[in-house]
This record gives sequence, C-alpha cells and structure tokens, in this order.
Amino acid sequence: MGAKIKKNKLEIEYTFDFELVGIRTSLKGYKLAWHINRILDTRLMKQKDLEVPLKKGSAFYDKYAHQTPLNVLYLFRNRPSEGETGLPALVPEFPHFDYVIMTQSEEGLSGNRLQEYLRQVPSVELAALIPLSALKSKENFIF
Repeated sequence: MGAKIKKNKLEIEYTFDFELVGIRTSLKGYKLAWHINRILDTRLMKQKDLEVPLKKGSAFYDKYAHQTPLNVLYLFRNRPSEGETGLPALVPEFPHFDYVIMTQSEEGLSGNRLQEYLRQVPSVELAALIPLSALKSKENFIF
C-alpha cells in the first residue's frame, strides 16, 4: 500500500486598492479615450488587449492605459473584442456597462470625481461606481 500524499493549497489574499467606474455610451473606445484625455489632461493610449483566462480558452478585452508615478488609469471595453461571441463581459455582474475604468490614485482622483468628469463627455449616458464588494470577478483586474 502506498502512503497518502497530503496536498497543500496556496491561497493568496489580494488587496484591491482601486476603484471601478462603469460607463454606458455609444462611443467607440478610441473616441471615449480621446474625450477622457481632453477632460482629465491624461494620455490614455491603446495597449495590448487584456487577456482573461476562462475555463476553456481566454477572452480578450480592449485596453487603454495612462500611468504616472502617482496615478494609474485603465479603460477597458466590457465586452470581448470584436468577433468573439458568447463570451462573458469583463464585469459579468454589470453587463449593461459598455466600458469600465479602473483607477488607482495617490493624488485623489476618486471614483466619485471621475464620475463627475465622465458625465461631461458627450454621448456618455451613465457613469456609475461599481462596488468592489459586489464583484466576484474582481480578479479580472489583477495583472
């Protein structure tokens, strides 16, 4: 008889020190990024798509980024890239949002202030904070 091997499981506790704002708009990602850049005086630039592993394969989401030593701002399309159908939204708990902004700021650009700025963008129908406590999918934002 063979000896039983005890398996250990590594569990990592993450600290989520960012805020998410959901956006409803008919604008394309590059046009929304352009408006945000004008309002916030940032330089959101198109990046390699965010890859989120799924049980079978991966889903890819458009990603724009602006980083300074004190601020990080990401703009993601909430739906998978063009041509990928039947895959979940980046934030499946809030599929009605077209885009999601993730912000980490040392300078005080809070989600509430960001919402106010986003409401100035033409064609933005809704900008609302996404409560992290309600998300099971917040691991999608660990990269």
